[in-house]
Amino acid sequence: MKKKFALILLVLLTLTIVLGACSSTGKGDSSKITIGIAQDLEDSLDPHRAVAAGTKEVLFNVYEGLMKPAPDGSVIPAVAEKFEVSQDGKEYTFTLREGVKFHNGDPVKASDVKYSIEKIAGMMGDKPRISAFSLIEAVNIEDEKTIVIKLSEPNMELPYHLAMTNAAIIPESNKTPDTVAIGTGPYKFVSRSPQENIVMESFDDYWGDKPFIKDVIFKIEANADTLVMDLMGGSLDMFKHMTKTQVDQLDDNFRIYEGTANLVQALYLNNKEKPFDDIRVRQAMCYATDKEGVIKLAFDGKGVPIGSAVIPAFKKYYMPELNDVYTYDVEKAKELLKEAGYENGFNMTITVPSNYDPHVKTAEVLVEQYKKVGINAKLELVEWNSWLSDVYGDRKHQSTIVGTDPSSMTARAMLERYVSDSGKNFVNFSDERYDEIFKKAISTVDDEESTICYKQLETILTEKAASVYIQDMAEFVALNKKFDGYTFYPMYIIDVSKIKPAS
Repeated sequence: MKKKFALILLVLLTLTIVLGACSSTGKGDSSKITIGIAQDLEDSLDPHRAVAAGTKEVLFNVYEGLMKPAPDGSVIPAVAEKFEVSQDGKEYTFTLREGVKFHNGDPVKASDVKYSIEKIAGMMGDKPRISAFSLIEAVNIEDEKTIVIKLSEPNMELPYHLAMTNAAIIPESNKTPDTVAIGTGPYKFVSRSPQENIVMESFDDYWGDKPFIKDVIFKIEANADTLVMDLMGGSLDMFKHMTKTQVDQLDDNFRIYEGTANLVQALYLNNKEKPFDDIRVRQAMCYATDKEGVIKLAFDGKGVPIGSAVIPAFKKYYMPELNDVYTYDVEKAKELLKEAGYENGFNMTITVPSNYDPHVKTAEVLVEQYKKVGINAKLELVEWNSWLSDVYGDRKHQSTIVGTDPSSMTARAMLERYVSDSGKNFVNFSDERYDEIFKKAISTVDDEESTICYKQLETILTEKAASVYIQDMAEFVALNKKFDGYTFYPMYIIDVSKIKPAS
């Protein structure tokens, strides 16, 4: 009898182990997915106020604009079904799609569209949330299906800006969008537990293709040291921004997708802070930076070195030759430092958000590299919300390492942050010629002319060493094999609607 009872226990134990293994290898519940993200949505649930790239990549699933981005870099109709543009590029007529509903069940009305665009454009007493929207003179309702946007100047890039998460259509009736997220996207917001998670569920009345996964949890995973353990243990099904070292620690229960992060990772120098107010010092920093060494040591050789502020995915504008302007040259760096009066080097601080392991690793490599030219760099790790408020918002930093993203699929989105009076210009770069060319780039209706202007802007940033451009980081995404279908975009986006149970 004792032997029979022991045998039963052994069988039950074996079944428990097998079932547990199945759960982590893709045989478990695939109606719910838990996705790790590096930081909480600290800034706002209001898409018009969201600043952080990490916030926008999550809210992408909740909100849509008149247009939306496609994986190939184009923009496609969303809340609008189609649009026409006048010959002079100053008037856009949008036909709204039939049957689009907000997550609270209300139909999208022309008045909601007018309200949203006017809010983003700063026509309600605030400043424009998207600078291109400062050109909007009027938003007119022709009828319940037709909206006409009139511009003070021609702008052929407006559809791209209307596809940004910051350009989402929200209900006029929602008076608390900072805390109550109501959009038209494939997923609706359910709840947020600060520093823990954000919960969403599929929207049954979504106008487009229905999502495959019903329940989504975005889990805050700020500690890079426990990431692999949490994936292997089953508390996470997916994490997007992984290093090659982390990926190599995972077992074969995960699909690994490899792409690029579509971020400009750089050592961003505060151009108003000594010694970086001297162009010779900034140029010396560029010569003292061994990009290939950073990519090899911190990223196992995975990454694309870049020489200016446009990512390689923007093929029309990207200038690979700018990567060769500053070759790694310790002696040249020392020579420039001597000319600038820093023959014996100087002390500097690199402020880095602690929850972004790739940026921390990059900083650690640079600290060692700069010793070779007499620069004593100190690494200062800060929490993400502190970085957002102090470094980005108040510009209280000497230098920092992060990745800046194109908030829309335009060269303007990458280059506008260096305009002297831009609210995004956290490096305090200022150059009159740059500002003049930028104005020309965004006002012309000639595509060839605007492309030439954007390339001139990239060249100025490189020549003036506005920042120490390093790379577009390799992007590794780990996805539990019970799921499939992760899709890359040439933007900082997690599109959960395309993820599906593995067949």
